[in-house]
Amino acid sequence: RIGTSRQPMLEQFGDNLRIDWGYFYIAVPQDDGPAELAAGNGSYRARFTATGHIPAEDDLDQPRMPESRYPAPPSLNVALPLGTVGPAVVTRHLLLAYDDIYSVEYMHQKLLPYWRKELPTFSALLKAAERDYQPLKKRAEQYDSDLQHDLVLAGGPEYAAIATLAFRQAIAAHKLVEDASGDPFLMPKENFSNGSISTVDVIYPSSPIFLLLNPRLVEAQLEPVMRYAQGGRWKFPFAPHDLGIYPLANGQLYGGGEASEEDQMPVEESGDMILMVAAVAHAEHNTGFAARYWPLLSKWADYLLDKGFDPENQLSTDDFAGHLAHNTNLSIKAIEALAAYAQLADQLGDHKTATRYQSAAKAMTDKWSPMAKGGDHYRLAFDKAGTWSQKYNLVWDTILDLHMFPGEIADQEITFYKSHQNPFGLPLDNRATYTKLDWTIWSATLARNSADFQTIVHPVFQFLDKSTDRVPMTDWYDTVSAREVGFQARSVVGGVYIKLLADPVLWAKWVRRASETR
Repeated sequence: RIGTSRQPMLEQFGDNLRIDWGYFYIAVPQDDGPAELAAGNGSYRARFTATGHIPAEDDLDQPRMPESRYPAPPSLNVALPLGTVGPAVVTRHLLLAYDDIYSVEYMHQKLLPYWRKELPTFSALLKAAERDYQPLKKRAEQYDSDLQHDLVLAGGPEYAAIATLAFRQAIAAHKLVEDASGDPFLMPKENFSNGSISTVDVIYPSSPIFLLLNPRLVEAQLEPVMRYAQGGRWKFPFAPHDLGIYPLANGQLYGGGEASEEDQMPVEESGDMILMVAAVAHAEHNTGFAARYWPLLSKWADYLLDKGFDPENQLSTDDFAGHLAHNTNLSIKAIEALAAYAQLADQLGDHKTATRYQSAAKAMTDKWSPMAKGGDHYRLAFDKAGTWSQKYNLVWDTILDLHMFPGEIADQEITFYKSHQNPFGLPLDNRATYTKLDWTIWSATLARNSADFQTIVHPVFQFLDKSTDRVPMTDWYDTVSAREVGFQARSVVGGVYIKLLADPVLWAKWVRRASETR
């Protein structure tokens, strides 16, 4: 293993930083045959080039600066003899691992990685990984094949390619830890935007991949936010935006933080939380999580009832576009969230509350269409004639069986979108040529036939295929130049899996599969 002599554990926080504590490991399975392993420097590489062997002894002159033995820093070296290689395949493998010891801090308590729940030491983790390598490899290959098949079935080969690219990034942008009671927290970092941890409007767009493949992970995403929101420090009637800056989840820092309503996202985050809790209940056929936090959900529903239909001048998840009043897409989110809350209330046996909120949501829907109508499409804001925007929040209307809006609204939007695409995608709205990749797939999912869906998805595939930027998958790019505008390596790309949620059979299949292999 290799690491720093000083271990500044959980001392730094921010975006685009690299971990400066913990230890990097190389491990070689004993049963695979001979191996040479040593910690050394540049001379070890020269020795291997000349002799085919590395020194048997470690270079333990430490501590020292990384560049003190130019041209190579201290390194871990492995030589695996393969013998005579002919027509038969010869394989060897080794294990690479990183032990961060403590992963994140939540409300000033350092949390262990979740694997520690079952394995007492890092050595035990390495041994378990080696023990399970071959069976997990076979399971992973079958998993990949099955998921690829269903992605193509749901949206075609180009859509499947986009979703495949998003898979590892969506998961890797999280840290899975256990709290003091052993409960799982799945906490995302808002990479390359502001570095926030457990950002609600990052969890929301990423949620489809987890709702599909393991809804309990969505519970693990929401749990730390819920606990914070019901505590005494969060004093607002709406949901929080974040829990801090990664890896320190000690309270919201975005916008007005815990002190003021300045630059908050009140309708956005409240709608996000209610919709995700409802989606978990829908996936699991279980309202247990909703029941546990029902007073909190009720407070946020009351806020949306009062403030959600015609939002005041405020930020939404697309905060890079600035404040906007009377946002029609944000209004859709509030309406869908209220309908989802009514659905949950009905499932919990509170039929009076269900009727009240269902009726309120329906009344809002009846007002929305004439107020938002802009000819052959629907406006960006109620008061802005000649404008348009993607209405991606409408996707929950059918996915959660809410059926608030007439199908003709989605049909009109899809027809409009097809005529307003640029070579590399559909702009987010009329204000700029940039778009959000995840929201474009949500908007495409409004299409009621595969041809229209693929028509909107094709330019996104073209962007990923033709862009000259060599960065991790971005979700914010320009639809004319095919260049990244900002954001990369973010978990929100997991949102492209929403197309499979729109197929009840496929969604149920993958949720069932997760429960059977848990």
